[in-house]
Amino acid sequence: MPVKVLILEDNPVARSFLCRVVRESFSDAQQIVEAGDLEGARRQLALAGGPTGMHGTDPFRLILVDLELPDGNGLDLLGELASYPATKIVTTLYSDDDHLFPALQRGADGYLLKEDRFEVLVEELQKIVRGQPPLSPAIARRLLNHFRGTPGAEPAPPPGLQAAPGPATAPLAIGKPPPHEPLTPRETEVLTYLSKGFTIKEIASLMGIKWSTVNDHIKAIYRKLDVSSRAEAAVLASKQGLV
Repeated sequence: MPVKVLILEDNPVARSFLCRVVRESFSDAQQIVEAGDLEGARRQLALAGGPTGMHGTDPFRLILVDLELPDGNGLDLLGELASYPATKIVTTLYSDDDHLFPALQRGADGYLLKEDRFEVLVEELQKIVRGQPPLSPAIARRLLNHFRGTPGAEPAPPPGLQAAPGPATAPLAIGKPPPHEPLTPRETEVLTYLSKGFTIKEIASLMGIKWSTVNDHIKAIYRKLDVSSRAEAAVLASKQGLV
């Protein structure tokens, strides 16, 4: 049976990457529809059953939703699609609780990190066929730590998966960011591309350098910012105005 898929992602390179992941994940023929913003996604959904999937023809069976978009937040779309008969999966760079739990509260059936390897994302999407929730390994560990109360795990708000989404979480008090060794111009450029979802090979091509050199820059960025993943680096860079 053909699988009709909607991919909501504003970065063209990341969108192309996710298309390849979807094509590799399912043996059935697919019809992949792409949208670069919320308006485009809503327009496509209106042609495929509307927000409830109850009118129109040929509704989507799988919807991949980015969170940070030019015209709003993917969480808003998830809330609108609470009754839509599709598997809805967040695909993002953010692995923190402030993004994870609201997405689950709004009805996301899975949560994947775009920074994961191609093979990992394919394997996670294939879990849909087996009735398992697709979760990036780092996200699965975070959920386990939350429910087990693992010592040292970051505290998370109660997930409340059955509750309607409440008011926005109050902003955390913002203090002076911890000092860190300044990034070089090259490292800042690499970090900017990372935060936009580009792969190491794509960054190397854009910058005209070897992929191994990009990898060295990434290691230096991780060390200077005291982070261990591209998602953490992107979030910290955004919060501290580094990119």
